[in-house]
Amino acid sequence: MQEILDELERRRAAARMGGGARRIEVQHARGKLTARERLDLLLDEGSFEEFDMFVAHRCIDFGMEKDRPAGDGVVTGWGTINGRQVYVFSQDFTVFGGSLSETHAQKICKIMDMAMQNGAPVIGINDSGGARIQEGVASLAGYAEVFQRNIMASGVVPQISLVMGPCAGGAVYSPAITDFIFMVKDTSYMFVTGPDVVKTVTNEEVSAEELGGAGTHTKKSGVADGAFENDIEALLEIRRLFDFLPLSNRSRVPQRPFFDDPERIEPALNTLVPDNPNQPYDMKELILKVADEGDFFEIQAEFARNIVIGFIRLEGRTVGVVANQPMVLAGVLDIDSSRKAARFVRFCDAFDIPVLTFVDVPGFLPGTAQEYGGVIRHGAKLLFAYGEATVPKVTVITRKAYGGAYDVMASKHLRGDFNYAWPTAEIAVMGAKGAVEILYRKELGDADRIAARTAEYEKRFANPFVAAEKGFIDEVIMPGSTRKRVCRAFASLRGKQLQNPWKKHDNIPL
Repeated sequence: MQEILDELERRRAAARMGGGARRIEVQHARGKLTARERLDLLLDEGSFEEFDMFVAHRCIDFGMEKDRPAGDGVVTGWGTINGRQVYVFSQDFTVFGGSLSETHAQKICKIMDMAMQNGAPVIGINDSGGARIQEGVASLAGYAEVFQRNIMASGVVPQISLVMGPCAGGAVYSPAITDFIFMVKDTSYMFVTGPDVVKTVTNEEVSAEELGGAGTHTKKSGVADGAFENDIEALLEIRRLFDFLPLSNRSRVPQRPFFDDPERIEPALNTLVPDNPNQPYDMKELILKVADEGDFFEIQAEFARNIVIGFIRLEGRTVGVVANQPMVLAGVLDIDSSRKAARFVRFCDAFDIPVLTFVDVPGFLPGTAQEYGGVIRHGAKLLFAYGEATVPKVTVITRKAYGGAYDVMASKHLRGDFNYAWPTAEIAVMGAKGAVEILYRKELGDADRIAARTAEYEKRFANPFVAAEKGFIDEVIMPGSTRKRVCRAFASLRGKQLQNPWKKHDNIPL
């Protein structure tokens, strides 16, 4: 019996070493942790239950039958984060460069199937050179099997991808389907075709970092939701994000103890909006002052910064926040900000996370670049997302809400439950100057008359009361009482039940 136990321990020790001590040293020299070290940081201590530790590949071509390391380049299983269940896979770059084989893919598919059956999120740590060339089409089939699981799990359990090394070719489409993608600066990159192929086909010379590094995908493409300085920071921040998310579409949002008074009044908010309507202010200040303990997990902070999205808690319960940011492009909506917010609203709706919207929007960004880029269709995505959402929706208009952008930003007409406005709110088709130039075109030569007309328009429409008179605003509230009013609003909506008409699925304007 002892011999069998010794053999088991020997095999386990070999599997834990992955590609061996030398390759582990190389991994560390690159500033990267190993697959198992990453899981140790991500999961609660002692909670990891591993699957398929001894699985080996089946390839017999190109001499592969002589090298069959246990685990086949990916560590899979389940564990807990702050006591809540999660399924995980972590690719091991020390084994065949983390390349995906048929059995490697089967290991990932197994834990994804279990996650859907048991209603728990999936976190995937990607660090792979791509498909294992020696296995040919079998490895490509493996990718497709993983993609199919990603698709089936979408909207069923939260899926988080951590790109902590290379992720190229077909491999990028698994993270792309998941709900959130995070990267590590200087050590991770994603692209469909690498720099060498780009140079051959288009004659462009570009580095891997410029083509698909963390900076590129967090600031330019919007593919990634965030980037961290190193592996340790990334894993600890994912633990923090995980605490905001429900386990599945069948569970309620997590609730945790809170130490912040829901009745808290913030007098500083009464002076947040400047007297000058063209002067910006930081909308994040409002978000932080409303949130429990000022805790805000921002998503896509570096991309489309004219809109802010992320998670806060109110009375210990998760709430998704969408807010125009006057500090960037005056908070205007454009192609990128519409896509960014629409995807976030749809995620919240899929997992029954209430949505809080702060509005200060002068309209949609004009110009040929926007029109040629399809701002009509992209703007409609945000409109569609808010309109189809059945979760509790609370909206606060702080200043400008002009034109179609007023409608799009969770207005009463898109089934907003509570629509508040500050006294500083201006709800109109457009700003006073533009409106007067259209209404009184024949008087444009008379500066005094135009000034008087502008003042008259501002008095009539640069306030929330016309909308309030029509019932489009439920209440005009004092800015300092925003946290109190919003907390009470969401508390009253906890029993909300709303169902859309039956359909196989919608056809959002992609």
